[in-house]
Amino acid sequence: MPEKAWSNKRERQYGHIKEGLKKRGESEGVAEEIAARTVNKERARQGESKTASRTSIEDASSGHRGGKRSHTRVGGRTMAQLYTEAKAKGIKGRSRMNKQQLLQAVGR
Repeated sequence: MPEKAWSNKRERQYGHIKEGLKKRGESEGVAEEIAARTVNKERARQGESKTASRTSIEDASSGHRGGKRSHTRVGGRTMAQLYTEAKAKGIKGRSRMNKQQLLQAVGR
């Protein structure tokens, strides 16, 4: 019988992350992938995995990073990102909007 890859703690962590992402509107597949990547990175940082990439060990931990790379600082989302989001939401007149108008239309 194969050895279990994750401890009970990591299974709980995976479940919490996955549920949180689903509550924020992510699809099942995306939530599973992000949760698994997060748990695997934490395992690598703690020395629980057999192999680990240099960035997994040297980069800021997932908990510390917590949204710091989510395009919320200087400049925020790009015009293209806002336009794509507006298109997905079916916002009329989006092609004539500037960045500020798109931000208001899609909601911050």
